[in-house]
Amino acid sequence: MEDIKQHIRDIPGFPKEGIVFHDITPLLQNAKAFEAAVDQMADLLKGKEIDYLVGIEARGFIFASALAMKLGCGLVVVRKPGKLPYVTINASYDLEYGSDTLEVHRDAIHEGSKVVIIDDLLATGGTAAATGDLIEQLGGEVLGYCFLVELTALGGDKKLEPHPVWSVVKYSE
Repeated sequence: MEDIKQHIRDIPGFPKEGIVFHDITPLLQNAKAFEAAVDQMADLLKGKEIDYLVGIEARGFIFASALAMKLGCGLVVVRKPGKLPYVTINASYDLEYGSDTLEVHRDAIHEGSKVVIIDDLLATGGTAAATGDLIEQLGGEVLGYCFLVELTALGGDKKLEPHPVWSVVKYSE
C-alpha cells in the first residue's frame, strides 16, 4: 500500500505564520500516489449504496470525479457563487475571519438520494457542514464525509456529527 503521507509536502508559515499547509500537489503529480490515494478513499466507501458523490470546489472535484468513476455513481459539484449556470440554492457559513457561500444546482440531488461529500481536507468543518446543509435542503441523505486529509486537532469531525467522517491521512498538530 502506497504511503500517501510521503507525497504530501508540508509548508510552514503558509498562508500565515503558525500554520503548516499540507500541500497535495506533489501527490497529484505522481500518478501511482494519486491512484493509491483514490483507491484508499474508495476502500473507505466500499459497501455503501451511494447515488452521488458531492465534490466541494476546487480540490474536492479532483477526488470526487475519480471516485465517482471508480465507484460507478453520479457526481455533483458544489461551487462558489456565480460559477454554476442553472438555478441554484446556497448556504453561507462562517470562516475564521468573515463568511463564505456555496451553491449547488437546485435539481442536482433528488429526494432520498444517498450522498457522500468529498473534499481534499477537513479542517474546522465549516465548508463541509454547509455542503451537507445544501444536500439536505434538496432532500438528499448524507451518508457521511470522506477526505484525503484530516486535521484532527481542529475538531472538524464534531461539526459534521452525527454523520461519519472517513479520512485516509490524519495530522494531529
